[in-house]
Amino acid sequence: MHYFYVRVVKAKELPLKKDGNGNHHPFVEVQLGNLKGLTLHFEDRSSPEWNQVFIVLKDRIQSRILEVCLKDKSRIGDTDDGLIGRVSFEINEVPKRVPPDSPLAPQWYWLENRKGEKVKGELMLAVWVGTQADEAFQEALHLDATAVNGDGVANIKSKVYLSPRLWYLRVNVIEAQELQLGNNNRQQPEIYVRITLGHVILRTKISLSKNVCPSWNEDLMFVVAEPFEDQLVLSVEDKVAPNKDEFLGKCVIPLQDVEKRVDFTTPISKWYSLEKDVKSEDGKNKVSKLNSKVHLRLSFDGGYHVLDELTHYSSDLKATSKELWKPSIGVLELGILNAQGLSPMKNRDGRGITDPYCVAKYGQKWIRTRTILNSFNPKWNEQYTWDVFDPCTVITIGVFDNCHLQGADKNGKAMDSKIGKVRIRLSTLETDRVYTHSYPLIVLTPAGVKKMGEIQLAVRFSCSSLFNMLAMYSQPLLPTMHYLHPLTYYQIDNLRHQATQIVATRLGRAEPLLRREVVEYMLDVGSNMWSIRRSKANYVRIAGILTGLIAFCKWFNGICTWKNPFATVLVHIIFFQFVCFPRIILSSMFAIVFLIGTWNYRMRPRKPPHMDIKLSQAERVPWDELDEEFDTFPTSRNNDAVRMRYDRLRSIGSRMQAVAGDLANQGERFYNLLSWRDPRATALFLIFCLVASVVLCVTPFKVVVTLMGFYTMRHPRFREKLPSVPLSFFRRLPAKTDSLL
Repeated sequence: MHYFYVRVVKAKELPLKKDGNGNHHPFVEVQLGNLKGLTLHFEDRSSPEWNQVFIVLKDRIQSRILEVCLKDKSRIGDTDDGLIGRVSFEINEVPKRVPPDSPLAPQWYWLENRKGEKVKGELMLAVWVGTQADEAFQEALHLDATAVNGDGVANIKSKVYLSPRLWYLRVNVIEAQELQLGNNNRQQPEIYVRITLGHVILRTKISLSKNVCPSWNEDLMFVVAEPFEDQLVLSVEDKVAPNKDEFLGKCVIPLQDVEKRVDFTTPISKWYSLEKDVKSEDGKNKVSKLNSKVHLRLSFDGGYHVLDELTHYSSDLKATSKELWKPSIGVLELGILNAQGLSPMKNRDGRGITDPYCVAKYGQKWIRTRTILNSFNPKWNEQYTWDVFDPCTVITIGVFDNCHLQGADKNGKAMDSKIGKVRIRLSTLETDRVYTHSYPLIVLTPAGVKKMGEIQLAVRFSCSSLFNMLAMYSQPLLPTMHYLHPLTYYQIDNLRHQATQIVATRLGRAEPLLRREVVEYMLDVGSNMWSIRRSKANYVRIAGILTGLIAFCKWFNGICTWKNPFATVLVHIIFFQFVCFPRIILSSMFAIVFLIGTWNYRMRPRKPPHMDIKLSQAERVPWDELDEEFDTFPTSRNNDAVRMRYDRLRSIGSRMQAVAGDLANQGERFYNLLSWRDPRATALFLIFCLVASVVLCVTPFKVVVTLMGFYTMRHPRFREKLPSVPLSFFRRLPAKTDSLL
């Protein structure tokens, strides 16, 4: 996109004030039609230097003349509006600059008054037409953003952010010695350890050894970000009553000295002395060291990947330790072009407006485009690149409305509104091909699903080595530590929550900050909360997966019932050939799969997938289900609404319970064939196995398979409506339901 650039450098030889009392308080006003920008002003300066750049999108210019006016701030309000002098330019005569050409050299221009007469003083300017590739673009002030003031000026510029480097901190609490109890007569103390790191508090179980030398040997895990600013606070406590704990001592451990490891080698254990705050004679708190000690193993586990995203939406799968990183396999290029038909997100001066910007996240790199003010069809045309280490990763692009431009929100309570987001999986992209498509921006609101507009993106995934990329498909998705020493589901969920909060806090401390609501929306915080809509969507997905199997079963049932005699006879012939020539079975199966896959190549997707309202079961969502999905946790609704939800959940749970129970019954019946739970059934099954082994030993295998296949596909006149003998026998086997309460 072409921009109009104005660089205001400096002024010289300015005249004195009319009254002769000192110099002016000069500043420069750049005016282009109804667009206006102001430089800083200086106190009592005859040769001020600004070196500020103003730009405006060329498509938004509505005037033929550019006016650069030098004014005196101390005279604002007079009839001449404080004008010292001005310089005018014809827009059509402004030269173009195309990088890598050198920057345009600024020139001195004589000042003129409103009548076109020369006045004392000169102004150094440079005016040209360029693009975003110009080095002055990043620090330039946009003329169409003059309504922004205060801290909002920094919030409209494009920025690149880096997520903090996250580590898993493993605290192995081994034992403690010589603890001093408040009540020495207490025979069986219930001692546990509480560990605090930042805002996260974890505690061990109560020690099984009920004495002053308890032992635990329990692992507690935290997420820590570099640089390691927080301290680990460990306190030993005794549970003397259900709601009363006695403090026995604490120790504060700095994280800078904790050992880093890339495998599961045992770290060095250390004894840490406990201390306690006591009151001195003058009433002040004083730290007193105790004879008590606690035995710990501390380590930063760099062999894991710290998950701050859902695994199936992850953009980064590398281990924390750089020693385990492999070379990149390619480059991802993203062009954020424009958006169309955005919905108004807020009201200003009695009309709906939107100040949109985009955020993209891949790996540790976050990018934020500049904010386009008051536009439902913004144009960004910004390009960014990332190194790619795994093709099976996802880039997320979100669109937001900037609510922090006027500096009015001093308490930070206003939140940037989400307009929608797009996810693109790199493995769905062909290498070295540019995909330029418009993606719908869809959000789910308490009132239902809503399309907020469309965003046009250009994406290209360039592969440096096809062999290295294909080799990635044979490697585990996560680092090997996740498989050799796996974390539990509850640990992963808890640690992911810690990681997202750390990332949101660190990015919220940048300047300009990337707000917490933006980070949490991009990281899908809260996506694992209960939702009937998501449960329905998952059920539909499972049903879709089973559709092919169900269709095959229906087709085979039609073969067995002779609905199409020609097809049934043909299947009999093919089956007999397979029996006679079993070597061609596997080769025929692989050949059929190859032909099906080759045939489906014509119908391959032509563009990356986008948000699907129908798949998400968001077309017609009842209001009560939406109310439940957008409710807080814990709930903030009244008792009647919670009771209704609970009853509905019970009805759904009863059906799930019945299905799970039926699956459990079938599995238990299978195992009870040999368990002698039903002695007669087991004896009958063993006799059958003995007879079958003898028959199969003397009968050719081809004959057995042929007879079984022809019996299964026998004509309906030879069938009975009653269940078969094996099925009836299996259904009569016992299960553990007899032992359920």
